Amino acid sequence: MEQEELKPAGVFRYFKEICQVPRPSKKEEKIIAYLQDFGKKHGLDTQTDDAGNVLIKKPASAGLEDRKTIVLQAHVDMVCEKNNDVQHDFLNDPIETIIEGDWMKAKGTTLGADNGIGVATALAILADDSIEHGPLECLFTVDEETGLTGAFALKEGFMNGDILLNLDSEDEGELFIGCAGGIDSVAEFTYKEIDVPAGYFFCKVQVKGLKGGHSGGDIHLGLGNANKLLNRFLSQTFRKYDMYLCAIDGGNLRNAIPREAHAVIAVPEADKHALRADLNVFAAEVEAEYAVSDPDLTFILESETACAKAIDKDTTKRLLQALYAAPHGVYAMSQDIPGLVETSTNLASVKMKPENVIRIETSQRSSTASSKQDIANMVRTVFEMAGAVVSHGDGYPGWKPNPHSEILEIASESYKRLFGVEAKVKAIHAGLECGLFLDKYPKLDMISFGPTLQGVHSPDERMLIPSVEKFWIHLLDILKHAPHK
Repeated sequence: MEQEELKPAGVFRYFKEICQVPRPSKKEEKIIAYLQDFGKKHGLDTQTDDAGNVLIKKPASAGLEDRKTIVLQAHVDMVCEKNNDVQHDFLNDPIETIIEGDWMKAKGTTLGADNGIGVATALAILADDSIEHGPLECLFTVDEETGLTGAFALKEGFMNGDILLNLDSEDEGELFIGCAGGIDSVAEFTYKEIDVPAGYFFCKVQVKGLKGGHSGGDIHLGLGNANKLLNRFLSQTFRKYDMYLCAIDGGNLRNAIPREAHAVIAVPEADKHALRADLNVFAAEVEAEYAVSDPDLTFILESETACAKAIDKDTTKRLLQALYAAPHGVYAMSQDIPGLVETSTNLASVKMKPENVIRIETSQRSSTASSKQDIANMVRTVFEMAGAVVSHGDGYPGWKPNPHSEILEIASESYKRLFGVEAKVKAIHAGLECGLFLDKYPKLDMISFGPTLQGVHSPDERMLIPSVEKFWIHLLDILKHAPHK
């Protein structure tokens, strides 16, 4: 099937256009300009605030002027992840999409359907005058993925809707009415450089082939964390041999479970064969542990050019111990909603920075504000005990479910009437911008929904094509049956 044949045609046409526009988080200038041009081209009232959020308004269809104003909301930025063997410049190159059966994905990169498909859906509605709807506002926010800065910066009065439909969920047939809040915790170690003695074998140890995934939506799947697995082997090696740690690097984004990590180490030349044997045994054991969740996990040990300098032994020991002790994964399940993760933490990235700093980035989530602070304090304590300096981001609030929502009732009734089955009403462990919107607009009635996406925040991101049409039909029916003022 060619992309031109996909339905709904308008949604996929605009998604194709959006894929040509680079839009990494915090680098959204090109997509903002695209939206401004779209509004101008269609003669629609288009406003941009100081943060870069774009609001496009469209008057009601004839006969629906007495309905409540609905805001369609999506974020314009995308997570930029690629496989190491893929050449792609996210600041300039378009996303290359491919179709495999019923799925659309990208060539070795994230697809950007999170949340490009929400943006495309809103544009398709704005562009089509045959669609029936009441007063409409489309809010396109910036930098959702790396700080929610667009939603944080939203001013009271910028939009005037009564109802907000967030188009950023990833399971068709599910209506979300609540989400977790989050906070970031960053630890920094400062090290001294020391000389590596003569007669040492240098090698690069790599962890590859993990699925990775969203640190909210996928945290309950028991997926491997490349930083934790690499550190597990390094810790074993450090205890057994006179090991020098020359370099370490793992993961990238705070909201992605790390898929790849590597380190450059040195051990005495006499121990190199024993080290290779150790890795073979270790790899076999750990690959067996993750045979179900991460069947492509591999460990690689390759000879490396000699390094003149390494991280001092004391810092190496404290770093490895802290990474070992730092929690990762699900910490608590919800006591209110069966099967919902309440609290979790993601050991996201380990990077060497200028001026002899090793920076560890983590993110914590919880649908309970006090538990969010508790897990962040736990992470802080682990790294402070190891001598690191720890700081926290501002965090963002969760969205408390409202089971008596008027728009939830309309959306649920619509789904049952259209498809003959009940939509599932849920809360989500991932963060959505809805909690921040409620801070500025406390009377907003909100739900979140979308087509089916899998593997978001990783190069395995893919979108179930038939689910887009169901999502579209459902959304248009909700608009047509918007409540009266």
